[in-house]
Amino acid sequence: MKRIPSFKYLFGVADVLILFACFVLSAYILRVDSNVSIIQFITESPLNVAIFFLLALVFIIIFQYNQLYRVNIIITRAAHLAHIIKAFYYGALNVVLLSILIESSNLLDSRYLVFVFALIAIPTLYVVRIEILRLLYIAFSNTSFRRNVIIVGDGKAGKMLATKLMYENPIGLNIIGFVDDDKAINEEIVIGKKVVGNTHQIEELVAKHKIDELLIAVDDDNTERTLALIDSCKKLNISVRVTSELFDIVARRMKTESYFDVPVIDVSSHYNNSFTLALKRSFDIIFSSFTLIFLSPIIISIALVIKLTSPGSILFKQTRVGKYGKEFQFYKFRSMKVIIGEDEDRKKQMLEFMSDSNADLRTKIINDNRVTWIGKIIRTTSLDELPQLFNVIKGDMSLVGPRPCLPYEYENYDEWQKRRVKVIPGCTGVWQVWGRSTVSFKESVVLDLYYINNMSPWLDLQLVLQTIPAIIAARGAK
Repeated sequence: MKRIPSFKYLFGVADVLILFACFVLSAYILRVDSNVSIIQFITESPLNVAIFFLLALVFIIIFQYNQLYRVNIIITRAAHLAHIIKAFYYGALNVVLLSILIESSNLLDSRYLVFVFALIAIPTLYVVRIEILRLLYIAFSNTSFRRNVIIVGDGKAGKMLATKLMYENPIGLNIIGFVDDDKAINEEIVIGKKVVGNTHQIEELVAKHKIDELLIAVDDDNTERTLALIDSCKKLNISVRVTSELFDIVARRMKTESYFDVPVIDVSSHYNNSFTLALKRSFDIIFSSFTLIFLSPIIISIALVIKLTSPGSILFKQTRVGKYGKEFQFYKFRSMKVIIGEDEDRKKQMLEFMSDSNADLRTKIINDNRVTWIGKIIRTTSLDELPQLFNVIKGDMSLVGPRPCLPYEYENYDEWQKRRVKVIPGCTGVWQVWGRSTVSFKESVVLDLYYINNMSPWLDLQLVLQTIPAIIAARGAK
């Protein structure tokens, strides 16, 4: 697992203390008995104090989602303030929701609590975060908060970053040198920065120079070699980031950190251990079971309409490829007319779509003439995918993961694309939310690989929550 930079701990702890104190102070200002001291208020309301602390932690999650722990946001005053205000908007909504859930408590009875809290917390965070901690970070960026970095490869982005750091370095990156297999050790790449070793020596170099982060910067057409390099670097207990044309789609579609306007994609090992995988599985079962029960009237209605309006089965069943290439039966509501031989035409089109010569084709391959009237509705709203929740309960799929492919697609994958089946496939995923039907095949694979590299309960929760507005807006659905 990667090491988290020390400055993020500093900002995180400061945020928790400030938010907790502001919640307590807001509630104290709005107290019923004006004769109660703040010490009495705290000691006599342990439950309320615990909830205040929980709310502070909720805000930390919202801060994380709104990029408030990213170095490019931290060092920029205007962007920093804008992201604080945006985070407070979402945080206030969460407090209102919590106030609805905690009806029996007088904790959030006052409708003025959120208003008073914002009046106190936003100026306090501005002063502490932007005018104190931000300046401290910049002042100590080359001492206490300095991070030793090795650039792997000599791509244009890596050279540009190293050159900029020669003249200005407010982000605390200390470039030790470059790692390159094609150049001799001590050969200069940019002014003052030389090759310190090759890729076979990375582990030794990390220990020798006390490296905190590896930045992979390659301009290489060999995708397999780039991904193999990433895999080897991820085995080390340090942060690994990449800037490469291969991951351009990630930078375009998602909010990523940047160093001097150079987008860097985090590909460090996160939480893919037994505990988090068990947590993911538990969430899959609970969420799927609840959704099937809650939406059972809609599911039954769709099934009846499909049966009554067109000949054929209610469910569309298809063999798909799951984790490690294991095949399983995939379920959807049937949305198209049954036509013999049509699948062969689609197979031919799909193989063309997957080929490099058609990399710019950015749409689903669908014969619109086959789609029934009810099929058009359920496809646009993604209701046709509800039966996949049975796949989730069976364990063939997860709520979040790469989209399961067809056997002939898997057989025609390049070797690097087969990395897509390292995890259980999902009903939704990165490219469904941020790409939907508007990305090329190669881009969809890269987005799935980004998910596999960054898989965590937090990312899963984000994707599940963001799938809902994507469905409601019918973004990219066909």
